[in-house]
Amino acid sequence: MRLAVPAPVQIRRSLLFVPGSRPDRFEKALAAGADCVCIDLEDAVAPGEKAAARTSVLDYLRRAPKDADLLLRLNSLGSLDGIKDLAAFVEAGGPARTLMLPKVGSAEEIGLADEILGALPTRLVPLIETADALLRAEAIAAAPRIDAVMLGGVDLAADLRCELDWEPLLWARQRMVIATARAGVDLIDAPQIDVQDDATLEATTRRARALGFTGRSAIHPRQIEIINRAFTPDAREVTYAQRVVDAYEAAKGGVALLDGKLVERPVVRAMKRVLAAASRG
Repeated sequence: MRLAVPAPVQIRRSLLFVPGSRPDRFEKALAAGADCVCIDLEDAVAPGEKAAARTSVLDYLRRAPKDADLLLRLNSLGSLDGIKDLAAFVEAGGPARTLMLPKVGSAEEIGLADEILGALPTRLVPLIETADALLRAEAIAAAPRIDAVMLGGVDLAADLRCELDWEPLLWARQRMVIATARAGVDLIDAPQIDVQDDATLEATTRRARALGFTGRSAIHPRQIEIINRAFTPDAREVTYAQRVVDAYEAAKGGVALLDGKLVERPVVRAMKRVLAAASRG
């Protein structure tokens, strides 16, 4: 089937974390089937290993495959390790296209990173992990360089004093959907901590997609296939999306109708994303 996939659409159904202190796992993570891989210098690296991990990760990123969608999670910019991470990244010439920023508290923090990055084309993915950040989600999502926003479920649940479960965090997810939709950026769901519970992973991932999330993170390669499947449109969705795009393109800027209904631009954008996701297969 021909898919009218627009080139600028970037699809990240799945994001796999790999510890920055385990360079032996980097290539394995890239081969695991995730749409993108995030090398983690924060939670996955012990305090005494931060400096060594920073050096080895930046060295790897300089020689990593150019076509790989690799992200780098720094330590919080509110910490000395985070400042060192960002400075070393800039001094290394910005060897990753995207940086993930944990524990972001405000859009001003994004602005600081933007200034330090200067002319580098680096994009940013902030993590919403605190009550303050959640209440400022709209401003954070609309800040400079934002590619996507990610829910940091474990830390946010702890800050909100609620259980790490779907229902207690539903309002948080809804708020983040609204914020990122307004800003026109992607939204990545938190990973499921229990890597053995496939049924819950599939059910909650499908709920996240229905709610408006565009992808989900994973902490183990076995989670990738389930996440990709949940975020891949089925044949019915693809067929309808193609009809919408075809009708819009046939109108050549005029009024587009499909089955007697007006086809509007926001719907067309959504349908193009469906086709792009389907092309990842």
